[in-house]
Amino acid sequence: MLGLPSIPAFCLRPRDLRRGAVLTVAFLTAVGAGAYTGCWDREEGATAAAALAGAPAAEPPREAGTADREAVARAVAEAVAEGKSGKKAAQEVVSRSGDRWGTVYDQGEYAAFTEGLDGHWTGVGVWAGRAADGMIKVDKVQPGSPAARAGLRAGDRLLSVDGHAVTGLAVTAVVALLRGDAGTPVVLNLSRDGADLTETVRREQLRTEPVTVRQRPDGVTVIKVVSFTRGSGDRVKAAVRAAPPGEGVVLDLRGNPGGLVTEAVTAASAFLDGGLVATYDVRGDQRVLYAAEGGDTTRPVVALVDGGTMSAAELVTGALQDRGRAVAVGSRTFGKGSVQMPTELPDGSVAELTVGTYRTPAGRSLDGAGITPDVPAGTEVEERAVTVLGGLGVGP
Repeated sequence: MLGLPSIPAFCLRPRDLRRGAVLTVAFLTAVGAGAYTGCWDREEGATAAAALAGAPAAEPPREAGTADREAVARAVAEAVAEGKSGKKAAQEVVSRSGDRWGTVYDQGEYAAFTEGLDGHWTGVGVWAGRAADGMIKVDKVQPGSPAARAGLRAGDRLLSVDGHAVTGLAVTAVVALLRGDAGTPVVLNLSRDGADLTETVRREQLRTEPVTVRQRPDGVTVIKVVSFTRGSGDRVKAAVRAAPPGEGVVLDLRGNPGGLVTEAVTAASAFLDGGLVATYDVRGDQRVLYAAEGGDTTRPVVALVDGGTMSAAELVTGALQDRGRAVAVGSRTFGKGSVQMPTELPDGSVAELTVGTYRTPAGRSLDGAGITPDVPAGTEVEERAVTVLGGLGVGP
């Protein structure tokens, strides 16, 4: 955030950068909070990948439209030898390659990148992304955060951070400007309805509850998953087990930018008894993700989605939709299904480079296409979901 992320990608991540690479879903850039990603838990990643995919992923040859990691490493080594910025050199190579989702972190940014995997970060409390005009925009503001207290609003355009213009910068570059220690001030220059304004806010340690559960008076359980951070999959499973017998569940994934792939698979497992969740390929080498056995396969489910449903959240939706376990209600999802692999560079920075794609159980590639809901809905989406559950034999 200036809090949680808005720009996703799918990537392969290692247990650490000196051990074999494994799958992650959704590189999620958290503007100002530090970044958090959808990926394998670094403590469990290598083991999980081997179990699910059959073997740890190897570094693939470069594809068209992606950066060559050897070229990136050479550029960094040359820049460092000349006393220049290795990160900047890497960014230039990635940019020239046409790798849309490729990105580069310095050591501090990469450490911050992993911080949000526990659902906490240092920032001011704003979800931000890139608007159609190329400007950085505020998507939403976390209630009670420094940004909320300063009066920031969804729709504000971010012009500069501490005097550094951000228009045209990669979102990861904006992250670097917004990050800092808790208690330190950051000056934000913004545009709102054509007028410029300046706010000075202080960064704080922030956190969010990734899963919330509420019971409607009609007996329907609504499970809202904000992001797939550590522990969220088990919370979804617990919520499904605790739901009243015979009643339906609304799984609300609207605005969910993704998260840890292990958590996404666990969440999908709440409604499946084993079987395929997704496949992914690394340069033509296909691998698979399976659900755990023992999930609830009879309770009717509706998944709520919108344009903010991204990456790992799309993986869950696609699996439940393809396997007949959920009716998707809402609007078309974001559409992010490419795979990245991290490479540690000579100066200690980290480059995320695109290497492949993933597909739903029915073989659909969601990259650029997203998921089309079974029942389109623009307003009163939750009520439409309850109506759908009624048609499935539950609810009022």
